[in-house]
Amino acid sequence: MPAKFHLFPFAVGQTLTLKKQHPCGSSRWIVERIGADIGCKCLGCGHFHVWPRRLLEKALKDVVEPG
Repeated sequence: MPAKFHLFPFAVGQTLTLKKQHPCGSSRWIVERIGADIGCKCLGCGHFHVWPRRLLEKALKDVVEPG
């Protein structure tokens, strides 16, 4: 039986660009923890925030490829 939901394949170390900016002015975050919730660190000020996977997938604008 096929799965009903497709989960975005987050990986530790990925740099994400979100639709809205953080109060520090940066919209880029790096993934540091994966699970039911995704833990990310702001690349502007270093703030660590944990999002539920569903909200992060909705707020995601782009994945920046390293290199």
